[in-house]
This record gives sequence, structure tokens and C-alpha cells, in this order.
Amino acid sequence: MTLNPLIGIGLRYPHYTQVLEERPSIGWFEVHSENFFSNGGNEIKALLNISEYYPISLHGVGLSLGSSDGISKVHLDRLSNLVHQVQPKFVSEHLSWGHVGGIHMPDLLPVPYTEESFNTFKRSISIAQDFLKREILIENPSSYIEYKSSRLHESYFLVELCNQTGAKILLDVNNLFISSWNHGWNTKEYIDSIPFNLVKEIHIAGHSIKELSNDSTLRIDTHNNYVCDEVWALYDYTVQRFGPIPTLLEWDADIPSLNVLIEEASKCESYLSSYKVNRGVANA
Repeated sequence: MTLNPLIGIGLRYPHYTQVLEERPSIGWFEVHSENFFSNGGNEIKALLNISEYYPISLHGVGLSLGSSDGISKVHLDRLSNLVHQVQPKFVSEHLSWGHVGGIHMPDLLPVPYTEESFNTFKRSISIAQDFLKREILIENPSSYIEYKSSRLHESYFLVELCNQTGAKILLDVNNLFISSWNHGWNTKEYIDSIPFNLVKEIHIAGHSIKELSNDSTLRIDTHNNYVCDEVWALYDYTVQRFGPIPTLLEWDADIPSLNVLIEEASKCESYLSSYKVNRGVANA
């Protein structure tokens, strides 16, 4: 199976050898930056070998752009070194925080959308981009709580950050669906509020559903199964608005075979092609 060059897959350890031996027809790969911070070793060696044949995107989970302590110089140094080695097509991080007072939490934690947190993100994004000498992409998070102190909607917060820092957006369609379900947001209004020129990458993934005691359900970003129909429908809406954007399938737990990942990612093709058809009709 040959994938559209715009379609990528999250590269995980179980598939390194197969990718190097078979060189499957995949447009690009994305890895979690922090998995390759050590100097030397088989992990970075495999990644550099793979990068000779495929474009690579670096997706961070630990820079903690929303931490009031600021971003770690050590972390930024390691990321810069990895960027220098890999020369990635994208470098991305999350609209979240994960460390305070020298303590690191193994999660992507939400922030209240206030002027104070906006200025914290703005400062950290600017520092990171100046240090790396390139733009970074900021991903909308999946969230399960909202702060009473929030004064701005997430979409406005994210767009204004990009407008004021020069960063761009990694639009995670699965995260948007999850947060909108959990908080009662309108997904299409969120997407429509984002300017066309800001979205540079899209993520899709599977998630889980938890039944709550009050007969409601919570959507949880587990990345451990197939993309659901609702997320595919939202992806279709996203493509129709922004056009064919590099799209990545994430699958981080209960990881299946590489062939299963390729087959699932290949479903993006019909939506990307649909944009071309619809645009052609509109321009006729």
C-alpha cells in the first residue's frame, strides 16, 4: 500500500527494525522528542537511519510551555541538539504545563485561560523559538476540567498566541472532539475561528469512553484504538476548511502491527481527495 506523502504515522519502538528493513511507503514519521534526548544508543541511531529515508517530525511532551517557572534550559538544550541532528520538518509542543518547582508530572496538565497564563505561554514560546531558531507548532490539548478563572476560550487563546509569537498550530482533531464532548463546546465553531494560515499539521487518533456515575460519559485521550466515526467526520470538516494538511495517525498504547497502522492511516486519503474534488467543483 502506498500512502499519500501528506499522511504520516507515529513511529514507535516495536516498528524500528521493520521500517528500516522494508522501508514501507509512508509519507513521514513523528516521534516523541524526549525519547531521543540521551547521547548515543540504539534509539537515536535508529531514528537517524530512518531520517535518511523519511521526513521526521519532533513532537514534545515535556517542555512545559505553560509552567510559571519558565521552561527548562536543560530540556531546551537537549531539544536543540536533537533538532540539529534530525533536521525535522516540524517541531511541536502542547498547550499545557507539566513541571513546577523542579518536580515533573507525567502528564499534560491544563491551565486557566487568563491573561496571566497567556503571558507565560507567550514568553516561553518566544524563548523556545529564538533558541531553536525556527517556528514551533502548538497543539490543542485534550481536557477533562475547565477552570472557573478562565476568561478566554481555548481557540481564541491559541490563535492569539500564534498571532503574537509567530508560532503555528498543530490541530489535534481527536483532542478537539474529546474536549468538546467533555465541556459542551461546538467543534465547528472552534475550527472556524482559526485562520487558514495557522494550521500546519493535523493529528488523529483513537480514544476511550468512560461511563460516569451520573449516567454521563467522559471521553479519554488514550491513543489505543481505531479512530471513531465522529473524529473522522470532524477530520473531514477540518480538511474542507484548511485544505490538504500533513496528517499524523497517533497510536501509543496497545500498539498493533505496522500494517494495521498503515491501513488505518490510509483512510485519510479519501478525505484529502474529497477536498480536491470539492474545490474543483467550486472553481468550475
